[in-house]
Amino acid sequence: MAKLVVVSLAIAALAALLGERIVNLRRRTLASRQLVQNHLPNCVALKNLDFGSEDITILRDGFAFISSGLKYPGLQSSDVAGKIFSLDLQDSRVKPVELRMPRNFDLESFNPHGISVYTDSDETIYLFVVNHPQHKSQIEVFKFVEDDHSLAHLKTIKHELLYSVNDIVAVSVDSFYATNDHYFSHEIIKGFIEPLLAQPWTNVVYYSPKEVKVVSEGYYFANGINISPDKRHIYVADLFDHNVHVLERQADNTLASVKSVAVGSLCDNIEVDPETGDLWLGCHPNAWKALMFDPKDPPGSEVIQIQKIHSDGPLVTQVYADDGHVIMGSSVAARYGGKLLIGTVFHKALVCDLK
Repeated sequence: MAKLVVVSLAIAALAALLGERIVNLRRRTLASRQLVQNHLPNCVALKNLDFGSEDITILRDGFAFISSGLKYPGLQSSDVAGKIFSLDLQDSRVKPVELRMPRNFDLESFNPHGISVYTDSDETIYLFVVNHPQHKSQIEVFKFVEDDHSLAHLKTIKHELLYSVNDIVAVSVDSFYATNDHYFSHEIIKGFIEPLLAQPWTNVVYYSPKEVKVVSEGYYFANGINISPDKRHIYVADLFDHNVHVLERQADNTLASVKSVAVGSLCDNIEVDPETGDLWLGCHPNAWKALMFDPKDPPGSEVIQIQKIHSDGPLVTQVYADDGHVIMGSSVAARYGGKLLIGTVFHKALVCDLK
């Protein structure tokens, strides 16, 4: 009888724990407000990107790279192979062009996620791409060949600390910071058990040929990452904690926490305006809808701008919002001139006039 009581108490305690974790997870994945439509004028869907535009990075001259075709466990996706597109925002046609990939690269398993560009002193452009072949994590480094609009594959980077990479920001031709969005690498554990535990276990890793190390940790879901125009600060979006963290780079490449800014939404990728230093974020107003995808009640989209993030009073503004009937699952937003690009995990991409 005593054993039965002990077992019953253990089961009850476990059920209570899981119930609390599920409530906690749901609280973290639901934005605590009603989404109000906030559209921009003259929004046009970009051609060739009907199957996602997960991440976008824009160079100073308005030339953009776009990763497309992400297949992320638990989220809606298409059967289309992963691709990289370019887009010239100075061209009035605003038409994405698929970049030719090298023949020696495995295109069938190409599953691009976060991307980052590094321009060397000789104006050579290097594209860093987070790749998930067979849902594993590795970094592909390409050189952009402008003459024939192609990518030349330079190398693949793998490391035991880069086990669940979401996004990346390059800081030289062979070094970068990257976010791990999970603590565990096993698919079942990280897909089911870890969300139930809902602990701040994810991190940021610094990689160079000389050293690889965890440089910041304590995130519930470390997602987008980017760098300030002066290269002194790193920004990290914690998706489930509804915050963007400001971190200062140290001489040993570690990151010191400066502050966090509440954004009131589940923000995915971060793009930084090179002229103003403003942060632009593609966000998920309700990630539960994204996880439980129902075309009759689609996940919405939201774009948030953060101005003066290093001041005592950063200005957080909702620039765009939609309930999912125009664009679903926004993951990134980037500005150039008077245009705003909005990308998604699995849906179309938009270009809108800001005024």
